[in-house]
Order: sequence, then structure tokens, then C-alpha cells
Amino acid sequence: MEKNYKRHLVTAALPYANGAIHIGHLAGVYIPADIYTRYLRMRGEDVRFICGSDEHGVPITIASEKEGVTPQDIVDRYHELNKSVFKKAGISFDYYGRTSSEVHHQVSSDFFKTLLDKGMFRKKTEKQFFDAEAGKFLADRYVKGTCPKCGNPEAYGDQCEKCGTSLSPSELIDPKSALTGSKPEFRETEHWYLPLGEFQNDIEAWLDTRNGWKNNVLGQCKSWLNAGLTDRAVTRDLNWGVPVPVPGAEGKVLYVWFDAPIGYISATKEWAIEKGEPELWKKYWQDEESHLIHFIGKDNIVFHCIMFPAMLMKHGEFILPENVPANEFLNLEGKKLSTSRGWAVWLHEYLEEFDADNLRYVLGTILPETKDSDFSWKDYQSRVNGELADILGNFLFRTLSFTGRFFDGKVPELVEPTAFDTDTLSEIAQHRDEISKAYDEFRLRDAISLTMNLARIGNKYLTETEPWKARKENPIKAANSIHICLQLSAALGTLFDPILPHKMAKLREYLGVNLSSWNDVNSTLLSTGDPIQTGEILFAKIEDEIIEKQIQKLHSSSDQASVMPNDTLEYDPIADEIIFEDFVKIDLRTAVIIHAEKMPKSKKLLKLQVDLGFEQRQILSGIAEYFTPEDVLGKKVVIVANLKKRKMLGEDSEGMILMASDPEGSLNFVTSDGLPGSRIS
Repeated sequence: MEKNYKRHLVTAALPYANGAIHIGHLAGVYIPADIYTRYLRMRGEDVRFICGSDEHGVPITIASEKEGVTPQDIVDRYHELNKSVFKKAGISFDYYGRTSSEVHHQVSSDFFKTLLDKGMFRKKTEKQFFDAEAGKFLADRYVKGTCPKCGNPEAYGDQCEKCGTSLSPSELIDPKSALTGSKPEFRETEHWYLPLGEFQNDIEAWLDTRNGWKNNVLGQCKSWLNAGLTDRAVTRDLNWGVPVPVPGAEGKVLYVWFDAPIGYISATKEWAIEKGEPELWKKYWQDEESHLIHFIGKDNIVFHCIMFPAMLMKHGEFILPENVPANEFLNLEGKKLSTSRGWAVWLHEYLEEFDADNLRYVLGTILPETKDSDFSWKDYQSRVNGELADILGNFLFRTLSFTGRFFDGKVPELVEPTAFDTDTLSEIAQHRDEISKAYDEFRLRDAISLTMNLARIGNKYLTETEPWKARKENPIKAANSIHICLQLSAALGTLFDPILPHKMAKLREYLGVNLSSWNDVNSTLLSTGDPIQTGEILFAKIEDEIIEKQIQKLHSSSDQASVMPNDTLEYDPIADEIIFEDFVKIDLRTAVIIHAEKMPKSKKLLKLQVDLGFEQRQILSGIAEYFTPEDVLGKKVVIVANLKKRKMLGEDSEGMILMASDPEGSLNFVTSDGLPGSRIS
């Protein structure tokens, strides 16, 4: 943070209250947000951490209809479940609100009316799907049909969950109502739209001023802007949500994308009311000396970096986010997380059997900060056993137990330290500053790695000084060794607190120290003679049988879900037969992608420049929905080199990139280890 702000407001994406929290949610949003917030608190900053349940939208109403209960029943259930598991996991929200509250409804209505009074909306009549049998207009997820991209017959009107393509209901092949199964008809309906295209220059100018933003965030924003922003509906025909506060708008609510981010504002207001200072929320949202940070997943980038800022700009009374450190996705055992297929590790189930801090640490070390990462139970075991237990836990237990056995449970005096001693002590302040810099730059994985490195230094120092040998031959050396290791332990008790809050609270109890201010972490946190408790081993190793049980549980859950069992996977059909002579006509070559950009006016095409060694070519590839230009730069790929040149959107395409598609619709490059230009045979 370059600017010295008076206060900070950290928000975490509002989880949908139609299901439980899984580890993908934690890694993508809540662990990084909580670690960062705890760090700010330890620096003595005025910081508020705000979140809550997103309780509107079609998934809520569909879930309620399936169960035969009200939408309120659904959101009440999952709001309480998720709120409780967040607390058990150490996610330290200052306030956890909900968008079904009266305050939220009022704040959202007032926000809408302010924009309406300023003439920021367009009112348009358009044709939308209508279920005559049910007597309802069909919002996105109330329409199902065949995906035009991958052929999935169970695609929704807003997205195909098989291939991930964003859709509109009218794009579906053979659309059907999710309510009755009947074929919907088009009927006219009236809605309010936010003309984002009119605000594009303002958004672009603002984004140009953002310093220190992640490339993946800016890349996605630029892709949307390059394609050109268009009108976006802010209302829809539904009975569940914030009613449109306009006479004659009965049966219409605010679109969930519009009202959900306003939930950050309403939750902050509820926090202030609960605190007994109803106007205090304004300092965090309307004072230019406040620092606003949104932690989100990559699927919410466009809403938090383009749409919500546009709303805030045009309202005119709110600050804009200083940073939006969005993360990519977490995979599970090498596959995409899928709740419908039972391929998930649910947080409430995890906490029934395992330690919260273990998960916080493991997920923190694999945060998908710039690209998708993978969680596996074997890796979890390896990191817990090899890092938390063997490095950190071993160092702390050896230090504290040795103090108890040979120094009467008191901090020994430091007498005439050697250069090795003082150099080791100096690592505390050095690491504190390096860790702080990493946090300020939202490099949380680096911050965690640096913190563990201080424990490694402690372990190495303890092993090399060998106080168990020196205590008889050179008691001063042994005392100095334990003094320094205790100071390192005390420093770790604070520096590791953002990641391991439960375990570090115990450690500080054993050491008899309070949680230090970040800048006060130094080599003199303990004084000679301070009492020390041995305490218990903080990190226990996890046995193979326990991990195997979890792996079996995961596969069993997936099998039971059987949404797409192996014997019914929807593979593309085999194409018509060709003869060998047809095949050998294809010239496959290794190439390197040296430039990539989005094609204007196309959501699907990337314009690529590839190097074949002997020449460079331009190829247009329909992979923009799966990869950003930044994702593909430098990739070594296989191309069809003798494909006839063709024009696409006025540009030449001289070849084709070979891709492999799995049954779930994910695309992967066909790669080669050969030199550019070498032939694939």
C-alpha cells in the first residue's frame, strides 16, 4: 500500500445461500481475505472485514421448488450453516450479513432510485421466454436446453456447466422450461438496463490508474472492454428478491448481479447499527481516505471490476475499490470441483475430523493466485507432516521442552552472543519486513513461505548449536541457543497468526506473551526469567490410513452422485471413417505462440502469432472462452500447417491449433517437445 489510509474495508464475495461451503470457496476467496485482514489488524490498522449470504437469484428459487419449501427456508438453512463453519475455520468477519434483510432491501432500493433519478437507466421492452403453462417469464436458470458449444443437453439459460460457456436463454438449442418441461414462447416484457457502453471510457480511464493489480484480473477486464460493453439488464421477472421500487413494476425484482454487491454496503451499515453508531458505515464507503479491497474468485471479476465500479461511479457518493485481488480456481485431485458430481470436500465435514489451522495453512500454500491450483489429500498430508509438524512444530516443541527440562521453564539470559547468534536474531526483523511487503502486494503464498522459512532458520540454528550437547561442556552457549530459539518462537507466534490463529494463540499462551503489534515483532519479545510452559505438541502427523479414508470417501461421494457416471459420459461421436492416404496429407508442425490478443467483436476468437522456426504465421483460434491471451503466450503447440488459408471477421487465418477436449468440455493444448517447425509424425 503506497498511500497511508486512515481505515480499510475488506470484503469477501457473498456466497450463495443455496448450498454448503467447500474448500474451493475457501482457497479462492475466504482464506486469502482473512489472512490479509488479520495482517492489517496486527499492524494496528482500522480495518473492517465484511461478508454475508447472497440470498436472491434463480438458484435459490429452483432449490426451494425442488424441496417444496419457501426460498426463505432455503436461505435460512444455508446462511446459518455457512456462518457457523466460517467461524470454526477462523474466518474473522467483523460482520456477516444477508441480502434478504430489511436493511439490504432498503439500501438496494435507494441505490436503484438514485441511479434512476439521475437518468442512468434505459427502459426497454424486449421479448423473453415465457412459460404459458406456469404463467411465468423464465429467467436464465428456468430455461434448459442443449448447449450450442458442446452439445450438453442439460445446459442452463445463463451457463453450460459442462463446458463453462456463458449463454443467454435464446442461444440454447431446443429450449425447455425448467418448471414444466414445456417449450417456452416469446412474450414482451419491460425492464431497466444499465447502459454500460456509455460508461466504458470512464471505466477504462479508472482501470488505467490501478496500480499493482494482478495480470489475470486486468486481462479479463481488457477482454470485456475490447469486445465493447453493452446494455445490461438490472431487473428481471421474479417474485424473490428486492422488489423494483417503481410504481407499476409489480412482479419484478432487482437482478441479483445488481443487488448482491450492494450487500457489502448494507452489511457495513448493519454492522454500524449493531455497534450503536448508525452513520459510521459512511466513513468506510464515502471517505476518500478509506481503502476498499474486494477479495473474489475469477468468475466475479467483471462484476467487481467493471459493473459495480460503474454503479458506484454513477451514484457519485461512494469510493471505488483500490484493488480486486481475484484468485483463479482450485481443482481437486486433478479434476474440476463439481458439487453436482459429488467431487468436493465440504468445509463442515472437514471440520468434523480435522484441524482448521491445518487446512488454512495447506490452502494458503497453494492459493490459486495467478493460475488454477490443485488440492490433493496426499499433498495435504505431506504439507502437514513435513512442514507444520516436522519444521514448525518440531522446532517449537524442542525449544519449549528443552527450556522446561534444563532451564527451570524460564528464559535464560543471553550472554556475549556470537556472530551466528546475532545474525540469527536479525532474521526476525528482516523476515518481518519481507513478509509485510509480500502481504502489501497480495503475494500471500510468498508471505506464508517466508514465515515458514523463519521456522526453518530456527530449526537449522537449533540443530547446529546442539544445546543438548553444549549444556554440560559450554552452558553459556546452550543458554544463548535456547534464548534465541525462544525469541524466534515468540516472533513466529505473531508472524504466523494470520495463517494459524488457533495454534498460535496456544503458542503465545505457552510463552506467556500477548499478540504483538506487527511492527513490534523483534528479537526482544521475551525477557530473561520469563516463565515458559512446555505445553503440548501443536501439530500432530496424519497417518496414511486417515488420508486413504478421505480419498475413498471422495470417490464414493462422486459415485453416489452419479450425475455423469463413467459408463454414461457424453463423449463426442466418432467421425466418419477416413483412409490412411487422407490422414498422411495432414502436415502437423510444432510452433510457439509469440503473440496473442482478443479479436474485436468476438467472444470466442483469439488472434495468435506463431513461430514455426522458418516463418511466422497468424492463426485465429476459437479458444477465448477458455484462455486469456496471457495464458497462451510462450506455449509450444501443434498446428495443422497445410490447412487452406481462410478469412474470419476480415482477418486471415493460416492454420489451426490442435486442442484436446475432455468429456466435461475442458480444452487442453496438444503439445510437442520438438523444435519449432519440426514435423509431427
